[in-house]
Amino acid sequence: MRKSVVLLVGGWSPERQVSLDKGKAVEKALIEGDYDVRVVDVSRDIHDFVSQLTPRPDVVFNNIYGKGGEDGVIQGVLEMMQIPYTHSGVMSSAVGMDKGISKIVVQSVGVKVPETLVWPYVPPYVLKPIDQGSSVDVNIVFEQDNFQPDVKSLGMLAERYIPGRELTCAVLDGKAQAVSEIVSHTKFFDYEAKYEDDRTETILPAGIPREVYEQAMEWSEKTFEALGCQGIARCDYRYDEGGAGLVFLEINTQPGFTPESIGPSQVVYNGMSFVELCSHLVETACVKNK
Repeated sequence: MRKSVVLLVGGWSPERQVSLDKGKAVEKALIEGDYDVRVVDVSRDIHDFVSQLTPRPDVVFNNIYGKGGEDGVIQGVLEMMQIPYTHSGVMSSAVGMDKGISKIVVQSVGVKVPETLVWPYVPPYVLKPIDQGSSVDVNIVFEQDNFQPDVKSLGMLAERYIPGRELTCAVLDGKAQAVSEIVSHTKFFDYEAKYEDDRTETILPAGIPREVYEQAMEWSEKTFEALGCQGIARCDYRYDEGGAGLVFLEINTQPGFTPESIGPSQVVYNGMSFVELCSHLVETACVKNK
């Protein structure tokens, strides 16, 4: 008998459309993997959500990004219902989404992170929401910029700006996959560069010194383990040649999911097809707190 899978898409974060778009690739792959697939567009209505999980599926494939989908909220509901689901659990998702807390955790295992700043901020610096994904509302501020941060606003994190190259490394089941370099033509690898600018280039494997490549792989595995992640996640870095060196920026416990997306593309680079990856996540899905 075929295994039944509910694919969660949508949600209510600014990344809703990204989830809907990328969910089509996951749905196609799961069907090719011979699963009985049902797609659920998730809203804030908990009664509607629970009703759409009836009949009860064997597995939930979580493909929701941002608040609600990757911060432990959906994970908590699925834990209560004792339905196996893909990706990380409640605590790992919540800590991974909170950039301030996750920085403290990864720094404790020897991973280098940017300096956290206190007001008044001296340019250049990065101001970003503590709990958003896909670079939503991130600002890089240089001396010449006419930008006045709202210091009264809560939920923002200010960090020392790290110049250099954008690197990223996916981890699957605790094993680092590869290191890619992202070359964007916007100010940095922001929402526009990720989803709207077709000039963005991904170089796999990244053309960086071997020791830096290996350090990114090692740090990504350490981060994955320290946060207790499961399934697939992606760690982002800046590499400042001749300056700060390799610096960890953040972890994404719900990385974009198409064959061309950065995380899955590294798994495909190592020989596993996208259909096989989606099937692997389904077959290893579990309830984290039984």
